[in-house]
Amino acid sequence: MRALLSHEPGGPDTLQVAEIHDPTPSAGELLVRVHAAAINYPDVLIIEDKYQLKPPRPFAPGGEIAGEVLSVGEGVMEWKPGDRLIAVPGFGGLVEKIVIPARSAFRLPDSRSYVDGAALLLTYATSIHALYDRGRLKDAQTLLVLGAAGGVGLAAIELGKARGARVIAAVSSEEKAQAAREAGADDAIVYPRGPFDKAGQKALADQFKAAVGPAGADVIFDPVGGDYAEPALRSIAWEGRYLVVGFPAGIPKLPLNLTLLKSCDVCGVFWGAFAMRDPKANAAHVAELFRLWDEGKIAPVVSATYPLERAGEAIAALASRQVIGKLVVTLDD
Repeated sequence: MRALLSHEPGGPDTLQVAEIHDPTPSAGELLVRVHAAAINYPDVLIIEDKYQLKPPRPFAPGGEIAGEVLSVGEGVMEWKPGDRLIAVPGFGGLVEKIVIPARSAFRLPDSRSYVDGAALLLTYATSIHALYDRGRLKDAQTLLVLGAAGGVGLAAIELGKARGARVIAAVSSEEKAQAAREAGADDAIVYPRGPFDKAGQKALADQFKAAVGPAGADVIFDPVGGDYAEPALRSIAWEGRYLVVGFPAGIPKLPLNLTLLKSCDVCGVFWGAFAMRDPKANAAHVAELFRLWDEGKIAPVVSATYPLERAGEAIAALASRQVIGKLVVTLDD
C-alpha cells in the first residue's frame, strides 16, 4: 500500500510517498481503508519533532481519518467489514490502510461524505470540550474567538452560537472575517500580524476591548498564542475563562497579575487526553456534534482537497496560517 512517510525531522518537503506492507489488526483493532485524512496543525509540528508525541521513524503524519472497515481483530463485536467510520489516530493517517483501536472509532452516517467526516472530529470535539467543559459557556455570554477562520476557530463560532452566545471573531484578513461571519459570528475584527512591540500590544488590547464591549469577554478561545494572548486576556470579563488551545504564533507568557485583577481562570484544553481519560463524556460530545450537524447548526468547512502525492503541500499551506477551514487529503483512486 502507499503511505506518505517522514524519514527524518524536517518540513513538508522531506515527506516521501512509498510502498509499505499492509498492516494486520490484532485483538480489539480494526483494519481501515482510509478514504480521507484531514490535515491539522499537529501535522506541521510532528514531522519537525516539535510535537509532544514523537513516533519512531519512518511514520506517516495524518491524525484524523475517515474510512471503511476492511477487517476486525479478535474480540471486536460492534464493527464489521464495510462499516464507515471516523477516528483520530494522532498520526499515521496518510496511508491507504491503517490499524486503529476499535474503541477509538465513531460511526460515519451514509449521508455524510468521507471528506466531510474526516474534517469533523478533531476540530469540533476540541471546541465542544473547550467551550462546554473548560469554558462553561452559557446562553447570552460573550465569546471571543481568536484565529477564528481556521478549522478549530470556525467550529468554535458555530458551537458558540449553538450555545446561544454572542460571538466575536478575530482574524488576520477581511477574507477570513467574511468566512467567520458566514459561520455565524455576530461581529468580526481584523487584527494586524505580529510580532508586536509594547505599543502594538496595547493597540491590539484596545481593539479587543472595543469589540467585546465594556463588560469584557466571558470566554476567550485562543488557538493562536504568541503576542496575541496577553492583549486578548486584557479584554476578559470579571470571572471570565481564558481557553488555551494552541500556539502556532508561539508559546506566550502571561502576566499573572491580570488573572488576579479580573478574578479569571486560564484553562488548558487538551482534548486528546480528555478523550482518553473520560471516553464516555467524549462519546456524549460526539453524539451531540452529530445531532447539531443533522440540525444544520454546524458543518465542517473544507476549503481544498489534495491527493496523497501532494499532501505535503497541504501541510505547508496550513503552516503558512492562510488556510480557511480545513484541508483534506483524499486517498480514493
